[in-house]
Formats: sequence, C-alpha cells, structure tokens
Amino acid sequence: MRYRYRGYSKKGERVKGTIEAATLEEAKSRLLGEGIVYEKINAVKTGFTLSFKREIPKEILIEFSKTLAVYLKSGIPLSKALHLAKNRFEQRRAYEFVFMLQRGVDEGKSFHQALEAQNIYKIPPFYKEAVKIAEESGALDRVVSEMGDFVAGMRSIEEKSKRALIYPAFILVVSLLLISFMLSFVIPKISRIFDQMNQQLPPVTVFVIETGDFFRENWPFLGFSLVAAIMLFIFLNRRSKIFRYAKDKAILYMPFVGDMAMASDLGRFSYLMYVLSNSGVNFVHASKLASESLQNEVLKSYFKRASSDIVEGKRLSAALASLGFDYDRSFVQSVALAEETSEITKIFENLSKYYKEKNEAKIELFLSMLEPVMILIVGALVGFVVTAMLLPIFSMNAGI
Repeated sequence: MRYRYRGYSKKGERVKGTIEAATLEEAKSRLLGEGIVYEKINAVKTGFTLSFKREIPKEILIEFSKTLAVYLKSGIPLSKALHLAKNRFEQRRAYEFVFMLQRGVDEGKSFHQALEAQNIYKIPPFYKEAVKIAEESGALDRVVSEMGDFVAGMRSIEEKSKRALIYPAFILVVSLLLISFMLSFVIPKISRIFDQMNQQLPPVTVFVIETGDFFRENWPFLGFSLVAAIMLFIFLNRRSKIFRYAKDKAILYMPFVGDMAMASDLGRFSYLMYVLSNSGVNFVHASKLASESLQNEVLKSYFKRASSDIVEGKRLSAALASLGFDYDRSFVQSVALAEETSEITKIFENLSKYYKEKNEAKIELFLSMLEPVMILIVGALVGFVVTAMLLPIFSMNAGI
C-alpha cells in the first residue's frame, strides 16, 4: 500500500512524498523512524491510477547487489541483510524498492519471488533468473556479487562509449556555430563591398555568399528542422524496432564505431554466459538470457535465433554459422571449442576479458585519432570560407 504524507524533517524543513507500507501504522512508524514528523498521512487511492515500472538505474542495482552480497557473505540472514541494505539508500524510490523486497521475504517469499512481486523497478530477466538458480543451489551471495560486477562492467563500457562521443559532438557543435556565424553575419558585410565594386566574383565566392544568404533568411526554419530531426530520431529509436535494426546495422559497418559496438555486445554476452553457467544455469537457458541483454538489434537478432535453434538440438556455434553470422568468426570458433571441450565457463570468462580489453583499446585509439581529424575538418571548413572570400581581393590586386 502506498501512503502520501506531509510533515517536517529533522532539520525542520517542510517535506512531502509517498511511502510504501503494509498498513497505516507501519507507514507512521517508518516515518517517525526516519525522523519525519508527519502532520498528514493518507492512503493513495488506486482506483484508476496506472503504475508504470521503469528500468532500475544501473548505479542503484550495482550498489544494492554489492551491499547485499557483503552482508550475505558475512552470514547475515537475507531478511536482515535487506533491512540493512535499504538504509544505504537516501533516494525514496530506491528505499521503497528494497523495503518491498524485505517485506516480501518476511512474508515467506523467496528472494526471486520478492523481485517478481515488487512494483517499483523493472529488473533485468537475466538478474532474476540468476537469483532463482542461486537460491536453489545455495550460492546467492556469490551470484549477487557477480551480478553486481556484471552490471558495473556494463555501465563502465557504456560510460566510456559515451565519453568517446562527447568530444566530437562538442567540436561539431562549435564548428557549426562558427560557420553559421560567419555565413550569417560576417560574409554578408564583406559581400556588400564586392557589390559596390561591380566585380565578377569567382564561383566559389558566389557559392559561399549565397549559402550565407540562405542561412540568414531561413535560420528559424533550419533550427526548427534540426530540433525536429533530433526528436524524430529519438522517437523512432525508442519506438521502432525496424529503425533501430537499420541504424544498428549501419553502425556495425562504420569504421571503429562498429568494432566498438560489436566488441561491447560480444563481451557482454560472454560475461553473462560465464556468470550464468558458473551459477548452474543450463546452457540453453543461459544463452537465451544473455541474448536478451545485447544492445545492438542486429547482433541480438542473430543470437536470439541461434538460441532458439539450440532447443532443437543444434550447437550455438553451428547455429550462428548457419544464420550467416560473419561479423567475428573467431568468436564462433571459440564458442565451438567451448562446446567441444565442455569448458563453457572458462572459455566464456576468457572471451569476456578479451573483448573488454579489445573494446577499451578501440576506444583509446578512436579518441587519439578523433582529435586531429576533427581539428582538420573544422580547419578545412573555416579555411574554405576564408579562401573563398579572399579570392576576389587577390584578383583585384592582380589587376592593379
């Protein structure tokens, strides 16, 4: 049950919000325990209210997994460990998430059942499945810790990839603003001088002047079109699987970027296969869960279809080969070796390390090459505009 409250914090500040509790008395007790003196508390009506679960933030899942694993490895019972873990979170939503897990366990549910029952966050399927197997095998502390490592690795790769795009995006924006300023304000003033001279201008200069006039006269439309294009891209990327598939396929063929995307996903798949197989999940089920974690729609499509073929008796390596997966043949050969030698856990662990190191090396190389390339591009654009405007002046001097 969710309760809405209004009152004062320990510092005397006015606060309000919502809290999850089984009863009104429990909600009041929790608020007092947190140092909140309530003046009004009411149950939230759920008649026509829709509740949407959103993906759990990676930083919360990492902190939760690591903290819980430490308590469990210390021999603390699961319910007490959850009680201690929830006090680590100051964010209200995260606190309520752990509280609902604790309440579910106290009611007699397993940890997996509590994860399924809570309605705060959407938990990745592979995480819940690994927890389910771990509870059955008695290795919950180790598996929760490994899941925290896996999610931390995912976040690290994503952050590095994002950081790799920050610098070129900044340079691109600055260069566009600089060129737009020159075309819209500087070039028109210079072009007036040329008009007074009645001199025939070179084609390059005419092109630059006309481009500047176009920018100056249509900048509201161009700005609106740019914003609309960005919003359309974001919308299609979220809503259209066909668009994401086409975009991701194009990414795989891009120099450096394609290699980084592929290494990231293959490393993600390999590490999750290692963790799940090491936790006792059978190969078929592990491959299905690992396939769902891939971000590139093209690679995900290959691995999901291959996982379905495994159910029919095929090997994963043979299924990928029959589907025409030729983005990284060494990966398929390594999987075939793992299947032949039954060293699934060890080989996938080595593959995850290999692709992690490969991705980091690609990102470093990409960044080292990106800076001079962007500088050359910006310099070439500015140099082109400046040269186009100087050509008539050189012609005048030559005619004197």
